[in-house]
Amino acid sequence: MIALGSDHGGLALKRHVMEYLDARGLEYQDFGCYTAESCDYPDFGRAAAEAVASGACDRGIVICTTGIGISIAANKVKGIRCALCSEPLSAEMTRRHNDANMLAMGGGLIGNNMADRIVDAFLNTPFEGGRHQRRVDKIEG
Repeated sequence: MIALGSDHGGLALKRHVMEYLDARGLEYQDFGCYTAESCDYPDFGRAAAEAVASGACDRGIVICTTGIGISIAANKVKGIRCALCSEPLSAEMTRRHNDANMLAMGGGLIGNNMADRIVDAFLNTPFEGGRHQRRVDKIEG
């Protein structure tokens, strides 16, 4: 299960991501927002992050206009490693080396096709472990 969250600035891209996940038969839970009315990204970033941290969801994807604010909010939750990615290589490497459990994207910065490639890399890349586990342990410290 994938936790989703966005503010109004990320709503359109989140809706696209939902369609992308639906087309692949992947389950998700949407933690808001649900309308284009102005709202606060920390509320929805935290809700999605708490679902991942608790184990209710395996991973999370959060989106605001730039991805910056919502990634900061998600990373305030203990156990979350949320990476802001604007292209697929970063999404792949954060999974391989950082075991990121959440992805943040900027709805005002990337288009649907790029988002598809980023989400695909994030969801399909395994963590390498090994020396990287030692580093992840230090982050969690």
